[in-house]
Amino acid sequence: MSELFVERDGPALILTLNRPDKMNALSATLVEALLEQVAEAGRAGIRLLVLKGNGRNFSAGFDFGGYEDQSEGDLVLRFVLVEQLLQAVRHAPFETMALAQGRNFGAGVDLICSCGRRIGDPDATFRMPGLAFGLVLGTRRYAERVGEARARAVLGDGLVFDADEALQDGFLTGRVPVAEWPEAVANAIDAACRLSPEAAAALYGATTADTRAQDLADLVTSAARPGLKARIGAFRAQTSSDREKRP
Repeated sequence: MSELFVERDGPALILTLNRPDKMNALSATLVEALLEQVAEAGRAGIRLLVLKGNGRNFSAGFDFGGYEDQSEGDLVLRFVLVEQLLQAVRHAPFETMALAQGRNFGAGVDLICSCGRRIGDPDATFRMPGLAFGLVLGTRRYAERVGEARARAVLGDGLVFDADEALQDGFLTGRVPVAEWPEAVANAIDAACRLSPEAAAALYGATTADTRAQDLADLVTSAARPGLKARIGAFRAQTSSDREKRP
């Protein structure tokens, strides 16, 4: 079964993460497929790229399954690929849109954050715990959306925030029930096609701060620090312990 559903709808390309049994966690193959499709969209004259998840949520973020059997170097390379995906979406010369439902974590939330239009179902929640194991991923993009003070509170304390808070913060641009997503996509297609492709690309380029080099450097520095696997293991153990203590 394909981990990514690809659908062309006129000027729009709709990519659906298709690992519902794994909460659409970002495996290496899924990230590579997404990167390939984003690159192809740029060559195919796409005006709107839509990202969504099959099942109960958008994405649980980085897939840690079997991380114990991977070398730290391989894990670093996987994180680099995720960052490259986030950058490709953030700096795409066309409109981008994420549709999020359910519980979303880590790099999945970063992927939403990279999109220009960010729609959440009223029941959606979000958490970015990467700094708990020393990983700097998506920090500048999130701070750009919500402001420095809010970013420090959410990322530093590992807070979970819901759709209402996300909309108030500016993380989400819309709070729309899943049943109304087709209309939201149709409206986004109309908006994305108002400008010529050249004018749209110029607008997106002029209004997007280019911190790609520093973002990648920060990620590599944090991920390549010795003990990555041990930090991940400790974080996952603590997370499991916290879940067991909940009533």
